[in-house]
Amino acid sequence: MSTFILALTILIVGYFVYGSFVERVFGPDAGRKTPCYTNTDGADYIPMPTWKVYTVQFLNIAGTGPIFGALMGILYGPAAFLWIVFGCLLGGAMHDYMAGMISIRRNGASLPEIIGDELGNGCRLIMRIVSLVLMLCVGASFTLIPAGLMDSLTLQTVGIAGTYVYWVVAMMLFYVCVTVFSISKIMGNIYPIFGVALLLMALLVGVGIFTNDGEIPGLASAFVDHYPTALDPAGTPLFPALFITIACGAVSGFHATQSPMMARCIKNERYGLRCFYGAMVTEGVIALIWAAAAIKFVDALDMVALYGQGASVLNTPYEKLYYAMTHTVGNGGVTEVRMNPALVVNMICNDWLGRLGLILAVLGIVAAPMSTGGSAFRAARLICADFSHIAQKSVVSRLLLSLPLFAIAIAMISIGSFKVLWLYVSWLNQVLASFTFLTIAHYLKHRPGASSWTWLISFLPGVFMCAVSACFILIDKGNGFGMDAGTGYAIGMTFTAFVAVAFLIYNRRRC
Repeated sequence: MSTFILALTILIVGYFVYGSFVERVFGPDAGRKTPCYTNTDGADYIPMPTWKVYTVQFLNIAGTGPIFGALMGILYGPAAFLWIVFGCLLGGAMHDYMAGMISIRRNGASLPEIIGDELGNGCRLIMRIVSLVLMLCVGASFTLIPAGLMDSLTLQTVGIAGTYVYWVVAMMLFYVCVTVFSISKIMGNIYPIFGVALLLMALLVGVGIFTNDGEIPGLASAFVDHYPTALDPAGTPLFPALFITIACGAVSGFHATQSPMMARCIKNERYGLRCFYGAMVTEGVIALIWAAAAIKFVDALDMVALYGQGASVLNTPYEKLYYAMTHTVGNGGVTEVRMNPALVVNMICNDWLGRLGLILAVLGIVAAPMSTGGSAFRAARLICADFSHIAQKSVVSRLLLSLPLFAIAIAMISIGSFKVLWLYVSWLNQVLASFTFLTIAHYLKHRPGASSWTWLISFLPGVFMCAVSACFILIDKGNGFGMDAGTGYAIGMTFTAFVAVAFLIYNRRRC
C-alpha cells in the first residue's frame, strides 16, 4: 500500500513542482491572443470554457488506454509504477503541454506541420503519413472495442444475437458526427459527461484499493522483470515492452496529435498548464489506480475456486493477473480467450462496486474508447486540412474531407482484428512520441532568448523513446523481427546513438 501512496503523492506534487518548471521554460504570454480568437471559424477554432478544454483534452487522450495499458503493464512488476509516475511527469505531461503550446504559437497547426517546421520537410512528409495511419488505426480499433461489448450486452440483456455489425455502424455514425460538426456541439457537450464517468469509476476503484484485501508489491522488486513467461514464453522483456505497453498514463505520441485540437479552443496561454499538463497527470493517476487495483485484486482472489484446479499452478500475482485476463468462466467451465483486460475490469467493478460498478464499467469500456475514437478521426481530418489547405468552415467541406478517411477505417475493420490494429497503434504511437520530443527540443533550443540547456528536458526523453521503439520492433517475437535480446539491444542502441548524434549535428547547423 505504501508503494501506491508514495507514487500517487509524487504524481500530484510533481504537477505543481515540475509542471511549474516546464511552464516557466516555455514562458506563456497571458496577453497574447490565442487562435480561437484570431482564427475563429465556428467549427474548429472556437473559444471554450477552460474546464471544457481540460475535460475534452482528458477524454481525447484517455480512452481505455490508462486502464487496459496499466493492467497489461503491471504484469512486468512494480516497475510499472515508476514508469507511470516519472514517465508521466518528465515525459508525457511535458510532451503534451509543449505540443499544445507550440501549436498555439503556430495558430493551431497540427503536429505533422509543427514537426516539419522544426525538423524539415522530409520529416513533415513522414509524420503526415505516420500520424494519419495512427489516427485511422486508433479510430478503427476503438470501434471494435465498444461494438464488441455492446454486441455481448445485447445478447445478455435482451437475448438478441448477431448485432455486432449494427453496433459498428452506430459507432461510425457517432464518429462522423464528432468529426464533422462543430467541436462545441458534441465534443463540448457530451465528452465532459464521459469524463465524469471515467473519473468517478477511477475514484471509486481508488477507494476500493484501501478497503479491500490483497497486497501491492513494493518497489524493492521494481527492477526485476516479473512477466509470467511460464504462461507466455513469447513475452518481450521488460525493456522495451513495458514502455510500449503503458503509453496512455506515461508517454503517448497520440496525445501530441490531440493537443493542437484543443490549442484551437483555449482562451489564454496561462491555462495551458492545467489543460495540457494537468490532463496528462490526471490520466497518470488513473493508470496508477488501475495498476494497483488489478494486482491487489488478483492477489486476494481464490483462483482455484473460480477457475478450478488448472489455476493451482499459479504462484505469483502476476501469473494470476495474466490468467484472469486470458480466461473467462462460463456455464461450460473455464474457456481460454485472447488477452482481454476488460475481463478483469468487469470483475473489479462488480466485486468492489456492486451494481454501480457494472454501470460504470460499461460507461468506461464503451464511452471512453468512443471518445478517443471520435477524437482520432477529427484529428485526422485536421491533419489533412492543414496539408491540403482546404478550408473547413463549411460542413460540406469537412464531410468531403472526412469520408475517404472513414472508408479506409472501415476497410481496416473488415480485414484486421483488434489485436493486429492495436499492435500498429502501440508501436507507431511511441515512434511518433520520439519525433515529437525531438521537435520540442529543437523548438526550445532555437527560439529567441532560449536557455542553453532547457532543450535537454525534451531531448533526453526523446532519445529514450527512440531506444524503446527501435529495440521493441527488433526483439518482439509476435510482431517484430524476433531477434534475441542481446542482438536486438545492440542494434537498437546503435541506431539510437546514430539518431541522437544526427539530431545534435542538425541542431548545431541550425544555430
